[in-house]
Formats: sequence, structure tokens, C-alpha cells
Amino acid sequence: MPHDHDHDHDEGSELSPIALRVKALESLLVEKGYVEPEALDTLIETYETKIGPRNGARVVAKAWSDPKYKAWLLADATAAIASLGYTGRQGEHMVTVENTPGTHNLVVCTLCSCYPWSVLGLPPVWYKAPPYRSRAVIDPRGVLAEFGLTLPDDTAISVWDSTAEIRYLVLPMRPQGTEGWSAEKLSQLVTRDSMIGTGIALKPGATS
Repeated sequence: MPHDHDHDHDEGSELSPIALRVKALESLLVEKGYVEPEALDTLIETYETKIGPRNGARVVAKAWSDPKYKAWLLADATAAIASLGYTGRQGEHMVTVENTPGTHNLVVCTLCSCYPWSVLGLPPVWYKAPPYRSRAVIDPRGVLAEFGLTLPDDTAISVWDSTAEIRYLVLPMRPQGTEGWSAEKLSQLVTRDSMIGTGIALKPGATS
């Protein structure tokens, strides 16, 4: 397949090492005939726009900006999330747990790696790793500290163990200074880790 070497070189120089590896793998799969470029583009688009943390961020942002939706999300997360069009694999039985000044929630799957793909996308490697799955239950405060999240001593930590029947979404606290923000703008403050509980929502100004 012809290509402009200078263009590819300039583009690659702006990519991270991981992105470069992914790009090389994509090229190899296409070159060997294992996957059609159109199918690969469709798959990537699906995970970027239809499955992934962006979906969960929109759910959280709507809950922050719409009290009625928040109440519904806490009462029946599966239906509330589905109302936004986010359904599918490992997202059939959802429960939302809300962070408050007195309680922080952390999600883990101790037996395997059950994870709500429809709202959070593919699970991160560390979520599936045995150290996280065991230590999140035994020493949640220590695990959070390793993620850079140090909570006040008087903040209780609730650990929720996902199963094949139930998967959890953490509703992080809305950052201060976001009064009057639109749901779309609020969604930019919601990170994947804040919806698992290993992080909190970004502060205003933290996004580019």
C-alpha cells in the first residue's frame, strides 16, 4: 500500500509509545489480511463513540445537572443508564453508588474482572490484576493512596464487589465551582477512575 513516508514520520513523532505500538499492530493485521481496514475502523469508532468512559461521563454529568435523573439513577441504574442508549455487554444489571463527603466508594471484582463495558469501555489492565483485586478489599485506603488519592481519616470507604449479576458505577461528587455548567461541559470533568472509585472528578480548569 503506497504511502508518504514523510507524512507518516511526522504523524508518528506526535504519538505516544503505546499509540505507536497500536498503529504498528493495526498495520500488520491489515497487511497480513487478518482484518479489513473498514472493519477495524468500525470497531475503533464503536469503542470511541458508543462504548467507553465517555458514556459513563455523560451519565454522571446528567445526574449532576438533573436531580430527577440522579434520583432515578440511584434507584434503578440499569433503566436510567439504558434511557441514554447505553446498554449491552456487562451492563445489564447496574447499581450506582454515590460518593459523599463522609463516604467514598470503590469498585472491584475479586473473582474475575466483571466490568460495565457499556459505560466504562474496556477494563484497565490493573483492574484485572490479582494485586488490585485482593488488596482493594484488604487495604482500600492504601490502594487509593497508590493511585494518588488520599482521603481524610474520617471518610469511610465502602468497597463494592462486582459479580456476574451486578456491576457498579460510582457517582463521584460534583466539583465545586461548576454551578451553571452544561451537562456536556461537566462530562469533561468525569474520568474513568472516578467512576471506579480509584480517583475523583477533575477540578475546573484541569481539562484542556
